[in-house]
Amino acid sequence: MDQINDLDLYERHVQALFAAIDRHQNDSSDEQWTRVFDLQPLFYNMSLDVMSEMLYGYSVHSQNPSERVELPELTGHEPPDRENIGMHMDAGKAWIETRGALWKYRWLLPVKQFNEHCAAIHKYAEWFVQLRLTRGGEYLDGLQHQGGQPHGDRYVLLNELAKVTQDPVELRSQTLNVLSAGRDTTAALLGWIVYFLARHPKVQLKLRYEVLIRFGPYVSGQPSGIEFKKVRDSLPYMNAVINETLRMAPVVPLNDRISLRDTVLPRGGGDDRTEPILVPKGTQILIPTYALGQRPDLWDFDPDEFRPERWMEDGKRKFGFEFVPFGGGLRQCLGQQLARIKSAYVITRILQRYDTIENAESPPDAPIRFHHTIENRSGSGVQVKLRKAKWTLQLQRRWEAKNEQQRLEIH
Repeated sequence: MDQINDLDLYERHVQALFAAIDRHQNDSSDEQWTRVFDLQPLFYNMSLDVMSEMLYGYSVHSQNPSERVELPELTGHEPPDRENIGMHMDAGKAWIETRGALWKYRWLLPVKQFNEHCAAIHKYAEWFVQLRLTRGGEYLDGLQHQGGQPHGDRYVLLNELAKVTQDPVELRSQTLNVLSAGRDTTAALLGWIVYFLARHPKVQLKLRYEVLIRFGPYVSGQPSGIEFKKVRDSLPYMNAVINETLRMAPVVPLNDRISLRDTVLPRGGGDDRTEPILVPKGTQILIPTYALGQRPDLWDFDPDEFRPERWMEDGKRKFGFEFVPFGGGLRQCLGQQLARIKSAYVITRILQRYDTIENAESPPDAPIRFHHTIENRSGSGVQVKLRKAKWTLQLQRRWEAKNEQQRLEIH
C-alpha cells in the first residue's frame, strides 16, 4: 500500500481538479463563489487521470489535455486514443446496465456498438502492454513529470505485473480491471460524500473544523504536512463520514455470488427465517448492500438519517456483515483501503480550499436518486456552489497552538 500511496501524484491531479473548478468561477463581483455546476464529472476525470498514471505511467490528463506527454514510438502500433477512453468506458457500462435490465430479453439489445467500445478500450491498454514488453525494464526511461523528477522509482502496476507474466492478454485484462474499479468506485464515492456534505451543513462544518485543526489552511501545491497515513489515522470524523456515506449510498448497492457446492447456512430458513437453510449447488445469491444499510434494527432505528456520529458512539461501531460496501470475506475488494484513503485526501484538500459547499439542486430537498451501472452514483449529479475559504483568526490560533504543543513534546 505504501508503494502506491504516491502523494505527489495525487496532489498534482487534485490541483488539476481545482483548476477545472476555477473555470466555473462566478463572473460577478463576488469572486469567492463559483457558479452552480455539477462536480461529479470532474471527479470521474480526476480519478481517470490518477489511475491511468498509476497503472501505465502515462496519465490520460482528461482534466487538462495540454499536459499530455508525447508518447514514444512503437513500431506497428498506432498511439492509443487517450482523449476518448473515458467516453468508451461510460458507454460500455451503460450497455451492460441496459443488458441487465432486459434480463432474459437481453438478446434484443444490439451488440455492435458495445463491441466497438470494448475494442477501443482494449486497444488503449494493449498499446502500453506492448510498449512494456518491447522496452522491458526501460519502459519508463526518459519519462518526466511536471516537477522534473524521473518516473523510474515510481510504482507503475503494469511495470510490476510484467515482472511476473509476459502474457499480453493477462496484462491487459488485469490492468483494465483495476482501471475500471479504481476510477469508477472512487469517483462515485467522492461524489456521494460531497452530495451529503452539501445537504448537511453542520456535518460539513464539523468535518472542515477537524481538517483545519489537524492540517491547517490551504496552500496551493503544498499539502501542509498531509500524509496518507495521517489522513487515515488522525481524522476520525472523516472516517465516520465516509462510512455513513457508504451506508446511505453504497457504490455497489447489489452484489451476487453462486454456490459452488451444496451448502447449509445457519440462518434464513423456517417461518421466522432464523433456522438453517439449504443452498443447493449453482444457486445465485443476491447480496443487497443498500437494503442492509436501511434496516432499522441494525442502524439505531434511524436508517434514513445521515448521521456520521453513529460510527463514533458507544466505543465506535464495529464492522460486521451488516456493513459490506466493499464485500466481505476472502473475495472482498482489494482496493478498498486505497479508495478510502484517496477519497479522504481529496475531501481534505477540498475542505481546506473551500469553506462552504452549498447544495444547488432544484428543489433543494429533492429525494435521493440512484444511477446504477457497474457502480452506483448520484442520479441527479452533484449540483453545488463552492466558496473559497477565508482563514479565520480563531482557527489559525488553535492550529498554531496545536503545532507548538507538538513541537514541545518532540523536543
